[in-house]
Amino acid sequence: MVKRTFIFFLIASFMISFFSFVKKENTAYKAKQKPLKTIIVDPGHGGNDAGAKGSYSYEKDICLGVSLKLGKLLEKEFPDTKILYTRTTDMYPSLFNRADFANNNKGDLFLCIHVNAAPGRRMSEVIGHKTVTSYVGKGKKRRKVTRQVPQYRYYTLPSTAKGTETYIWGSHKNEDKEVAIRENAPMLQEEDYEKKYGPVDVNSPEFIALSLLKTKQFFKRSATLAGYVQDEFVKVGRVDRDVRQRGVGIWVLQATAMPSVLVETGFISNPEEERYLNSEEGQTELAECIVRAVKQYEKWLAEKQTEEPKETNTNTQQVASSKTTKAFLEMVENKEKARLKM
Repeated sequence: MVKRTFIFFLIASFMISFFSFVKKENTAYKAKQKPLKTIIVDPGHGGNDAGAKGSYSYEKDICLGVSLKLGKLLEKEFPDTKILYTRTTDMYPSLFNRADFANNNKGDLFLCIHVNAAPGRRMSEVIGHKTVTSYVGKGKKRRKVTRQVPQYRYYTLPSTAKGTETYIWGSHKNEDKEVAIRENAPMLQEEDYEKKYGPVDVNSPEFIALSLLKTKQFFKRSATLAGYVQDEFVKVGRVDRDVRQRGVGIWVLQATAMPSVLVETGFISNPEEERYLNSEEGQTELAECIVRAVKQYEKWLAEKQTEEPKETNTNTQQVASSKTTKAFLEMVENKEKARLKM
């Protein structure tokens, strides 16, 4: 009897341990779920907007070529992630529509592909001399003087600027992006959101404070990804022109309510770079670098999420019934964290 009881408890203990292990494995599996659900790829320019012009090619075509290769590689590396393009042909979506497309599709990452350009070098050389006559002095002392004046030929050499640089929205312009986040707050697009969350004033100091917090989060994540992108370019021998902040002129970085970067893949104004940017090998290499950077970013993001304290289950009905902005903000934050961990 004692032996049978011992065996029973041994089997029970084994089963408990087994199912606990399975549960932990399932939990670990869920924790390892990719945090990037949707990635937006934005080929710059297009259509009537050709962008920068090289000696034989246009920026818009290079952007599209790199972006399509990038998208295919992303689909392969992130099979569970939705990859969307702002354009797949030679057409021009407005900057507003690009950002609106990204926000409406609830993108988790915005990758904008561009090509750089720089003015050529102004040069001159002496091609001869011209005799110039002039007079000096007055009265009887007035005399004729001749001198040889060099004649120049002026010309412009192609730019020697080369390398890659990755832009993020300038931190000093966060207030602009904060407005974009509020305007595109996903919860406001849900059906009957007032019944779920209670009355909310999106212009209230509390709501603005949360939006600003999310803006700073986007800035940090954008900067982290941009750093990974530049690191990958360096590994393949590209000249590193660093991560840069832009406070004006890049609407898609300002208006996208998600981490976003704009990659300047090279200089079309440099003949050597232009050949590289138009080649299959060059475009594939650039796309591969960006994909590796996104993989590093996803790993960093996943590790960052696992470090966050476990969320307590928030009862939506309780939050709605409280009808306080504070409760609403807490629920929104919890909901966002839960979405990232799904």
